[in-house]
Amino acid sequence: MPTISPRKPYRIGRSRTGLGLFATRPIEKGVKIIRYFGPLLDSRNDDDVIENKYLFELNSRWTIDGSVRRNIARYINHSCKPNAESVVNARKRTVFIRAIKTIEPGEEINYDYGTAYFKAYLKPIGCKCGACETKRKKKRAGVKRRAPAKRRKSRDRI
Repeated sequence: MPTISPRKPYRIGRSRTGLGLFATRPIEKGVKIIRYFGPLLDSRNDDDVIENKYLFELNSRWTIDGSVRRNIARYINHSCKPNAESVVNARKRTVFIRAIKTIEPGEEINYDYGTAYFKAYLKPIGCKCGACETKRKKKRAGVKRRAPAKRRKSRDRI
């Protein structure tokens, strides 16, 4: 695994969905956290078609292949209620991840991957982000509370 400078405000760690990126010190709202980078793929060139889960589409023509090991931003997971967002500059072909709220130390850094990715990859298996897990727990708890208590049937004895 690549080494991360102690000056960086994040670390790679275990999350509920695999590996994730976690804050090691407070990250203020609006701060650029990390750059998402990798080789550029041209959608007009059939040779550039690569199937992996680290593709970041800049526009209809250009896509970043973020599967290179030095791209630490690839460890940032999806969340339906994110604490960061992607800032795409298609003209310069760059992507930065920026905090949209203050992120506390130990908190996982996450952003919304977008509707197309969600429908293609996450919806079929079920979203496992913290917001959706909490929603599922509440729903299961509500179902348990509403279920009527089972009663024993009394048998008539002769």
